[in-house]
Amino acid sequence: MKQHELSGNKGSRTRSHRVGRGDGSGRGNYSGRGMKGQKSRSGGKLRRGFAGGTLPMMKALPMLKGFTNIFRVEYQEVNLERLGSFPPGAIVTPEVLKDHGIIKSSNKRVKILGRGELGNSIRVIAHKFSRSAKAGIESVGGSTESL
Repeated sequence: MKQHELSGNKGSRTRSHRVGRGDGSGRGNYSGRGMKGQKSRSGGKLRRGFAGGTLPMMKALPMLKGFTNIFRVEYQEVNLERLGSFPPGAIVTPEVLKDHGIIKSSNKRVKILGRGELGNSIRVIAHKFSRSAKAGIESVGGSTESL
Protein backbone atom coordinates (compact mmCIF):
# COMPACT_ATOMS: atom_id res chain seq x y z
CA MET A 1 0.00 0.00 0.00
CA LYS A 2 1.31 3.38 -0.96
CA GLN A 3 0.68 6.76 0.58
CA HIS A 4 -1.38 7.98 -2.37
CA GLU A 5 -3.67 4.94 -2.07
CA LEU A 6 -4.72 5.71 1.53
CA SER A 7 -8.20 7.09 2.10
CA GLY A 8 -10.36 7.83 5.12
CA ASN A 9 -13.19 5.60 6.31
CA LYS A 10 -16.52 6.04 4.54
CA GLY A 11 -18.46 8.86 6.16
CA SER A 12 -15.50 10.20 8.15
CA ARG A 13 -15.07 13.25 5.90
CA THR A 14 -18.31 15.10 5.21
CA ARG A 15 -18.58 18.29 3.20
CA SER A 16 -19.64 21.41 5.08
CA HIS A 17 -22.97 22.98 4.22
CA ARG A 18 -22.64 26.08 2.05
CA VAL A 19 -25.41 28.26 3.44
CA GLY A 20 -26.84 31.38 1.86
CA ARG A 21 -26.35 30.22 -1.75
CA GLY A 22 -29.93 30.45 -2.99
CA ASP A 23 -33.20 28.67 -2.33
CA GLY A 24 -32.29 25.80 -4.64
CA SER A 25 -29.52 24.72 -2.26
CA GLY A 26 -32.01 24.04 0.55
CA ARG A 27 -30.16 26.46 2.80
CA GLY A 28 -30.87 29.79 1.16
CA ASN A 29 -33.02 32.75 2.24
CA TYR A 30 -32.43 32.82 6.03
CA SER A 31 -29.55 30.29 5.89
CA GLY A 32 -30.99 28.07 8.62
CA ARG A 33 -31.05 30.84 11.22
CA GLY A 34 -34.79 31.44 11.32
CA MET A 35 -36.28 34.91 11.19
CA LYS A 36 -34.97 37.99 13.02
CA GLY A 37 -33.73 38.08 16.58
CA GLN A 38 -30.35 38.12 18.25
CA LYS A 39 -29.32 34.64 17.13
CA SER A 40 -30.04 35.39 13.48
CA ARG A 41 -27.49 38.25 13.39
CA SER A 42 -23.78 37.84 12.91
CA GLY A 43 -21.96 37.75 16.23
CA GLY A 44 -25.26 37.18 18.02
CA LYS A 45 -24.15 34.63 20.57
CA LEU A 46 -25.52 34.16 24.08
CA ARG A 47 -23.24 33.24 26.95
CA ARG A 48 -23.77 29.96 28.79
CA GLY A 49 -26.49 30.28 31.44
CA PHE A 50 -28.08 33.40 29.91
CA ALA A 51 -31.81 33.39 30.62
CA GLY A 52 -33.09 36.19 28.38
CA GLY A 53 -32.40 38.97 30.84
CA THR A 54 -34.21 37.38 33.77
CA LEU A 55 -32.17 36.27 36.79
CA PRO A 56 -30.18 33.18 35.78
CA MET A 57 -30.76 29.99 37.71
CA MET A 58 -27.14 29.84 38.87
CA LYS A 59 -27.64 33.19 40.61
CA ALA A 60 -31.17 32.52 41.76
CA LEU A 61 -30.30 29.32 43.66
CA PRO A 62 -27.30 30.18 45.84
CA MET A 63 -28.97 28.57 48.84
CA LEU A 64 -28.31 25.06 47.49
CA LYS A 65 -24.96 24.78 49.19
CA GLY A 66 -22.84 21.73 49.80
CA PHE A 67 -22.39 18.69 47.65
CA THR A 68 -23.25 14.99 47.42
CA ASN A 69 -20.39 12.76 48.49
CA ILE A 70 -20.18 10.04 45.83
CA PHE A 71 -17.99 7.89 48.10
CA ARG A 72 -20.54 7.75 50.93
CA VAL A 73 -21.16 4.25 52.30
CA GLU A 74 -24.68 3.66 53.58
CA TYR A 75 -25.40 1.08 56.26
CA GLN A 76 -28.61 -0.66 57.27
CA GLU A 77 -28.84 -0.22 61.03
CA VAL A 78 -29.96 -3.01 63.35
CA ASN A 79 -30.29 -2.52 67.11
CA LEU A 80 -29.52 -5.23 69.69
CA GLU A 81 -33.18 -5.39 70.73
CA ARG A 82 -34.04 -6.75 67.26
CA LEU A 83 -31.54 -9.61 67.72
CA GLY A 84 -33.20 -10.89 70.90
CA SER A 85 -35.46 -13.25 68.93
CA PHE A 86 -32.58 -15.52 67.83
CA PRO A 87 -31.96 -18.74 69.83
CA PRO A 88 -28.75 -19.19 71.87
CA GLY A 89 -25.75 -20.16 69.77
CA ALA A 90 -27.27 -18.86 66.52
CA ILE A 91 -25.03 -17.39 63.83
CA VAL A 92 -26.53 -14.13 62.61
CA THR A 93 -25.36 -12.92 59.18
CA PRO A 94 -26.84 -10.30 56.80
CA GLU A 95 -28.52 -13.13 54.86
CA VAL A 96 -30.18 -14.44 58.05
CA LEU A 97 -31.33 -10.92 58.95
CA LYS A 98 -32.87 -10.58 55.46
CA ASP A 99 -34.66 -13.93 55.81
CA HIS A 100 -36.17 -12.80 59.14
CA GLY A 101 -37.31 -9.46 57.63
CA ILE A 102 -35.09 -7.35 59.88
CA ILE A 103 -33.26 -5.73 56.95
CA LYS A 104 -34.48 -5.14 53.40
CA SER A 105 -31.42 -6.15 51.37
CA SER A 106 -28.51 -8.47 52.07
CA ASN A 107 -26.47 -6.65 49.40
CA LYS A 108 -26.11 -3.45 51.45
CA ARG A 109 -23.79 -3.20 54.43
CA VAL A 110 -25.09 -3.81 57.95
CA LYS A 111 -24.17 -1.97 61.14
CA ILE A 112 -25.19 -3.28 64.57
CA LEU A 113 -26.12 -0.56 67.08
CA GLY A 114 -26.30 -0.88 70.86
CA ARG A 115 -29.89 0.12 71.77
CA GLY A 116 -31.66 -2.49 73.86
CA GLU A 117 -30.55 -5.67 75.63
CA LEU A 118 -29.52 -9.04 74.26
CA GLY A 119 -30.85 -12.02 76.27
CA ASN A 120 -28.73 -14.90 74.95
CA SER A 121 -25.28 -15.46 73.48
CA ILE A 122 -25.18 -15.42 69.69
CA ARG A 123 -22.47 -14.99 67.07
CA VAL A 124 -23.09 -11.86 65.00
CA ILE A 125 -21.37 -11.33 61.64
CA ALA A 126 -21.82 -7.83 60.18
CA HIS A 127 -19.89 -5.10 58.42
CA LYS A 128 -19.65 -2.74 61.39
CA PHE A 129 -20.43 -2.60 65.12
CA SER A 130 -20.83 0.33 67.48
CA ARG A 131 -18.75 0.12 70.67
CA SER A 132 -21.85 -0.30 72.82
CA ALA A 133 -23.22 -3.05 70.54
CA LYS A 134 -19.93 -4.97 70.68
CA ALA A 135 -19.87 -4.64 74.48
CA GLY A 136 -23.53 -5.71 74.73
CA ILE A 137 -23.00 -8.85 72.63
CA GLU A 138 -19.81 -9.86 74.43
CA SER A 139 -21.31 -9.19 77.90
CA VAL A 140 -23.78 -12.08 77.45
CA GLY A 141 -21.10 -14.41 76.09
CA GLY A 142 -21.64 -13.81 72.36
CA SER A 143 -19.04 -12.96 69.74
CA THR A 144 -18.74 -10.45 66.90
CA GLU A 145 -17.06 -10.77 63.52
CA SER A 146 -16.60 -8.01 60.93
CA LEU A 147 -17.03 -8.71 57.22
